Amino acid sequence: MTTTAHGMSRLDQFMAECLSKHALNDPRPLPQVFGYLLHENPLTGNLSIPHIVDAFDALVETMRTSKVEDGPADAGMTFFGQFVDHDVTLDTTSAIGTAIDPRSIRNVRTPNLDLDCVYGDGPEASNYLYSADHETEGFLLFGRKDNPYDLARNCQGRALIGDFRNDENIIISQVQGAFIALHNILMTNMAQDGDTAHDVANCAQMGVRHAVYDKHIVPKLRNFEEVRRFIRLHYQWIVLNEYLPSFVDQDDIDHVLKHDPFPDAPMMPAEFSVAAYRFGHATVQPQYVLRKDEAPLDLFALRGFGPRDPGATIDMDQFFGKHAQKALPVGTKMADTLFELPDNIVGSGLEWNGHQIPVAQAKKLGLRNILRDRSAIHIPSGQQMAAHLGLKALRAPKALRDHHITKTPLWFYCLQEAQESGKQRLSGVGGKIVASVIIRLLKEDAESVLNMADFQPWPGFGKTCTMGNLMAFVEKHRDHVKNRESLYCGPTPH
Repeated sequence: MTTTAHGMSRLDQFMAECLSKHALNDPRPLPQVFGYLLHENPLTGNLSIPHIVDAFDALVETMRTSKVEDGPADAGMTFFGQFVDHDVTLDTTSAIGTAIDPRSIRNVRTPNLDLDCVYGDGPEASNYLYSADHETEGFLLFGRKDNPYDLARNCQGRALIGDFRNDENIIISQVQGAFIALHNILMTNMAQDGDTAHDVANCAQMGVRHAVYDKHIVPKLRNFEEVRRFIRLHYQWIVLNEYLPSFVDQDDIDHVLKHDPFPDAPMMPAEFSVAAYRFGHATVQPQYVLRKDEAPLDLFALRGFGPRDPGATIDMDQFFGKHAQKALPVGTKMADTLFELPDNIVGSGLEWNGHQIPVAQAKKLGLRNILRDRSAIHIPSGQQMAAHLGLKALRAPKALRDHHITKTPLWFYCLQEAQESGKQRLSGVGGKIVASVIIRLLKEDAESVLNMADFQPWPGFGKTCTMGNLMAFVEKHRDHVKNRESLYCGPTPH
């Protein structure tokens, strides 16, 4: 967890600039810019900024809980959701206080579920991620001499991965590492040219003209390209068939598959990234068990962004599968851990139109989510979104009504829907927004699993293609990678 993820970041400024300059003029912005599903929704009325902040703070305080309740999703799905988010968007150019035309800013992440957070732009354009050894050409660097399951790192300990955010805590770091290890396992199988290699090649060539592999891919990279597509398809299958149903009501998923409720939407709507997709904050447990029969550790003891000790290697079956811990249910309760973010994440207060928000309030993650909406991005309220979708709107919570506010910030509204429905998943407005964006990303990609009518997951991962089975496959085979130690990279052990 980082300052960028929880602060009023450069990404917020980029979005605010992009939305204010372009969304009203172009109903479907280019994929590299953000837009609104509906329209900008600035503050109106006579309430003062301090009064509004107090109202939002009172609302957020109703969420605080020390009671741990298991929801339907595996605990690891919260962190897999971060991984998915980091796969589709990242701005590294815009900065607060700097005027810049968003049309000139490239989204470093492609707006596809294509694992570029793992692969970068491939061995030729992102060669720092890959082995330079002829024997392991196309293999991703992975492991260090003092921890073979850590990410590869430079001499300063920074992870050599496609998206730096996937090292922000030791759980998402190991989800990233598992996909890297999976690639190297399958590359080893390709070199052996057995049944697995043939299965991978046949799957990877689905929906792709033979000429693409025969004439347009450098021969030495053919195995790499086939493995990459094979993994992408199974990753997309998991996103669509396991991840989404873990957190979104199946009725909403089925509805969106048949009829997109936002047919002219931008590829990355503000309502998704600023509000609806932040549901994951309410599913975070205050503590996690890393390995069977060990004591749980506090969430913020799982800090990343540096070489990982071998003792911090997690058992993936504690996070995915039938023996996994569970995430909190999607709803209006949030672990009290997230009401006091550590100083390394939030070390100072905030300012909103001259009003100083003290550090004690600034450390509340829920309040930061709402202030980002109302002070920077100005997205529609939950009631406005419900009206657009023809749904019966929920009444604003009492904490807001007591402060004379009748419209609910969209982030909280999505959680309120899940709470009042009793389904412990997003439904209604929140379910349709999250499902529509994820499914649109797949529909717009001609080579995605959603556009492969005959796709069937590889049985080598087990009877079903799930994160639990995928992680078990990785843990079983990761020590049998070709020339494994040649892929190690990191600071010299002391």
